Amino acid sequence: MVTARSRLKLERGLIHLSEERQQMMIRDYPQEERPRERMIKEGAESLSNQELLAILLRTGSHRESVFQLASRVLKAVGSIRRLTEVSVEELMQIKGIGQAKAVQIKAGVELGRRVGRKQRERFSIRSPEDAAEYLMAVLALDQQEKLYCLYLNTKNEVVHEKAVFIGSLNASIVHPREVFKEALKWSAASIIVSHNHPSGDPTPSQEDVQVTRRLTQAGEILGIECLDHLIIGDGRYVSMKEKGYI
Repeated sequence: MVTARSRLKLERGLIHLSEERQQMMIRDYPQEERPRERMIKEGAESLSNQELLAILLRTGSHRESVFQLASRVLKAVGSIRRLTEVSVEELMQIKGIGQAKAVQIKAGVELGRRVGRKQRERFSIRSPEDAAEYLMAVLALDQQEKLYCLYLNTKNEVVHEKAVFIGSLNASIVHPREVFKEALKWSAASIIVSHNHPSGDPTPSQEDVQVTRRLTQAGEILGIECLDHLIIGDGRYVSMKEKGYI
């Protein structure tokens, strides 16, 4: 039977063990338990706030491990959310945080904030006009022909975009594998393919028709719909879907 006294001794022992572990330097940890190695193997989501901050800080001091320093920083600011509000100067008031470490923390926090903002600002495509507006800004002035793909989620929001091929479009050169490899990587529900005509005339060629049909057939097999193939010219575009090729 576990008494109140034995339970208290056990809790104190666990706290002491945790404190001893924090005092250990990174080099004292088994390779597989180090934050960077765990992040590579298990993903960033498996790490605690303290471990993620320790990676940003990189080092502690000869008296204090980076884990102890990360723990003190989090305690000093009050919460992980407060890291977005404190300044470099305020961070430098924490013992062990110089200008370099303060800037590293703020840079990491700002990068995460921007990623979050971009995710909230995902562009939603409801029509060929929407897609053309989005793509003209990317392709209209390009002097080299480029196959550019948009990868969409189930809400028709752009989750990824990539120039898959640069050069004259040819059905024997443009392989569906390269287009759909990115779709699988990003778990896209559908794609929109586009390419530009540097001449400014978006009239589709026979090669454009062949590429469209090949990509559409590949998408049907994979269960990833090719919604459209847009040809971008000088202030004009042609939708292969509106032309009846998809």
